[in-house]
Amino acid sequence: MRQTVERHVGSVSSVTVIDDGQNNDLAALVSGERPVFVKGVKGISRRMRWLRNEITAGALAGGIAPAVLFAEDVTADDDWLVVGFEYLPGRAADLAPGSVDLPAVGVTVDRIGALPAPGIRGLHLRWEVQDWWSRLGEIAPDVVTGWDVEDMDRWTVLAPEAVEGDRLVHTDLHGDQFIIGADGVIHVIDWGWPAAGAGWVDTAFMVIRLIEAGHSPADAEAWAATRAGWRVEADALTAFAAFTAGLWTYRSVTEHNRGARRARVARDYAARRVGVTEA
Repeated sequence: MRQTVERHVGSVSSVTVIDDGQNNDLAALVSGERPVFVKGVKGISRRMRWLRNEITAGALAGGIAPAVLFAEDVTADDDWLVVGFEYLPGRAADLAPGSVDLPAVGVTVDRIGALPAPGIRGLHLRWEVQDWWSRLGEIAPDVVTGWDVEDMDRWTVLAPEAVEGDRLVHTDLHGDQFIIGADGVIHVIDWGWPAAGAGWVDTAFMVIRLIEAGHSPADAEAWAATRAGWRVEADALTAFAAFTAGLWTYRSVTEHNRGARRARVARDYAARRVGVTEA
C-alpha cells in the first residue's frame, strides 16, 4: 500500500494513522512532498461504494469538498480502493446557540444546496422503504410508546416525494463535518452518502443538528428560514422529520444504540412537527 501512495505523492516521511470508525480500513495523514489524507477500503462492498462517492463529490462540490489528488484501484493482493485527498487543517464548527460559526456554516449549506447533482442517485429512491415506525412497533415497542405508529407511517410515506429534486445533498452534515481553516474558509468532509434532492434537505438535517447542539426547535427553524434554499411546505418538512426520526431510531435500535442521542433528538423534533405530546 505504501508503494501505491508513493507513486502519487512521492517519498513518504511519516504516516499518522487516524481513527476513522468503521467506514475505512485505512485512514492516515501521509507526509511527504505535501501532506495528503489517505483513505482506503479493502474488498468490494458498500464501504467501497461510499468511498467512490467521495471521489464523485469532490468533483461536484469543488472548493467545498476536499480535492481528490489521486484514486487507484489496487488488485495486486486484494481488491483495494485507495484515495488521496488534500489535507485540510482546521477545527470543527461550533453549532451551539450564539456561536460565531453559525453564519459561515449557513453560507456553506447554501452553497451546497445550490449545486446540481448530475449522475447522483436521488434521495427519494434511497428512501423507498418507509415503514420504519411500524417496524419499531414490532421490535422495540417501548421506544414508540405514546406514538400513533400508523399515523407516523402515513407521514413517512410522503417523505420521498417531498425530498425529490436535482440539487446536491450531503445528507450527514453536523459540526464535525465542517472544517474551518485558520483563514476562516470552511470545507465539508465525509461525502460518502451524497444524494440528489430538494435544495432545502441539508438545511432540514441541520435543524435537527442545531437542536442537538442546544437550540430550541423554534430557533433552529428560524435559522433555517434565513437560508437561501429554504423553500419547503410545512407538510413536506413534517414528512421529512417523521421519516428521519423513524429511520435514525430504527438504526439505533438495531445497531446496539449507536446514534441513540441523535435519534432521540430527531424523535423530539418529529413529535413537535406532528403534535405528539407523549413521546
